[in-house]
Amino acid sequence: MSTSVLSVRLPEELKRRLDDLGSRTGRSATFYVREAVESYIDDLEYAYALKAEAEAARRGEIKTRRLDEIAAELGLDA
Repeated sequence: MSTSVLSVRLPEELKRRLDDLGSRTGRSATFYVREAVESYIDDLEYAYALKAEAEAARRGEIKTRRLDEIAAELGLDA
């Protein structure tokens, strides 16, 4: 796996916590930052995609349907 460098400024307290965690576990602070980004990036991408889609729907760029229309189509309008 190819890697590249990213420089990040962190509050001193957060950096201290990462360093302490690394000392206790034998891992580097970089390892934990990478783990955190990897575990959170999917959620961020999904949230921003939803936001963009909602904004496009509000602007009328995406065809939408009312819930009662969908329920009727599915036979759930009893």
